[in-house]
Amino acid sequence: MEMPKFCLMALTAGVIALAQPAAAATPAAAPASDAVAAFAPRPDGRDHRLDYSVWTEALRAYVVSMGPPLRRMPERVAPPPGTRQQIGPTSMYRNDGSMIGYALIDREVMANIARYRRELQAVADTLDIPALPRNEQLAFWINLHNVAMVEKIGENWPVRQPRKIKVDGVPLDDAQFIMVQGVALSPRDIREKIVFAHWKNPKVIYGFWRGEIGGPALQRDAFDGRVITDQLDMAAREFTNSRRGVEQRGDTLHVSRLYAEAAPFYFRDFAPDLRTHLRGFVEGEVIAMLDQTSFTKASLSENDIADLSGGRNTNPFFASGRIDAGVAKMLEERSRKFDYMQREDIPTFTITVDTVPQPDDPPKDAEVE
Repeated sequence: MEMPKFCLMALTAGVIALAQPAAAATPAAAPASDAVAAFAPRPDGRDHRLDYSVWTEALRAYVVSMGPPLRRMPERVAPPPGTRQQIGPTSMYRNDGSMIGYALIDREVMANIARYRRELQAVADTLDIPALPRNEQLAFWINLHNVAMVEKIGENWPVRQPRKIKVDGVPLDDAQFIMVQGVALSPRDIREKIVFAHWKNPKVIYGFWRGEIGGPALQRDAFDGRVITDQLDMAAREFTNSRRGVEQRGDTLHVSRLYAEAAPFYFRDFAPDLRTHLRGFVEGEVIAMLDQTSFTKASLSENDIADLSGGRNTNPFFASGRIDAGVAKMLEERSRKFDYMQREDIPTFTITVDTVPQPDDPPKDAEVE
């Protein structure tokens, strides 16, 4: 079996082909506290579009969707005979969201991902990102953030918890290794100082991958300015209806700690604001949880890596003709989940229905505010 290879291709912006950046000296970093203000959106009406098809190619090669959320414990798969160590993810949420297969990614592919991140940064030196349509800007920042996270976690793999990774002595989330127009940014800077600061709709939080099982899933398609509204809606529905997003314990609605992190931007009156937001996405039994609880507590978290092998390198992929044991275990658990859903007549896929516009309907605004 031949594994797909992720090859870096040229980026294009609208009809403008962006040439390979010359090997010039890296610009000195500007103080992020002041310079980030330059990234405030100011669309000028130009309809330029960035093409992220090469990133979609990589995501589809190495990211596995675990299917729609199923609010039950995963069915355990016995480890291979003679295996003593724990293999694969052990989190109760491991059958939700998506998993990346770091055991499948070789050094050449990781080098290409790092190069792709640098080329995305170079796009901002060629194209005025804040002048693009707002959805194009949003797609750029989310994709750049996620590429950078995949890259740095991959460089440090095998690792059990991404938050333990340090870049030059600084925790990954706060390490300012992303250089855009001479401004050094961290993943947190992109989320909070750029996107959260300038986009009012809280569904943007579901676009950002943190590398952890407990966070929003890494999608198998790059975010695209033309359809990013629908992409974020789908990501929000998956997370809010999963156990890692919302749980009920007695009279208390327990929610992900990510909501507390985003509260200063989107949920200032935490419980009522968050519950209003959740009602826009939750379904079935999760709606009942909102109705049956009086208190709200941000307590849910899972810091383990969202990786098929659980951040453990049990054996090289296809070594001696065998797949990595942790990867094999997770794929078997995923298969059993889908078998159960089919037996119980539970949909194993999501259908998005967009109503056909009528002549008297107001124009549909697909821009993420």
